[in-house]
Amino acid sequence: MKIVAVTACPTGVAHTYMAQEAIEKECRKRGYDVKVETQGSMGIENELEQEDVDEADLVILAIAIGIEGEERFEDKEEQGKVITVEPGEAIKRPAELLNKAENL
Repeated sequence: MKIVAVTACPTGVAHTYMAQEAIEKECRKRGYDVKVETQGSMGIENELEQEDVDEADLVILAIAIGIEGEERFEDKEEQGKVITVEPGEAIKRPAELLNKAENL
């Protein structure tokens, strides 16, 4: 399974990167291909290209604020392939998040 994600929290520091780490770790454990973009105080890092999004089986938005480039995910949203959660959920329950993703 190929997953792309965006993580972003209001201050753009701790939870943004903790959510990124939790998602990446759980995906690696399951053997999934994953790429996580972060949006925070450092700007956008690991920016997802449209090609990354188009090739993904699923998009995870672990966000607590509006993000830049949200229109990139419109097609996946229409397909029901986007999960949106608070960053704290991704940090605390990454396995449950990925289980939900597998059931889409």
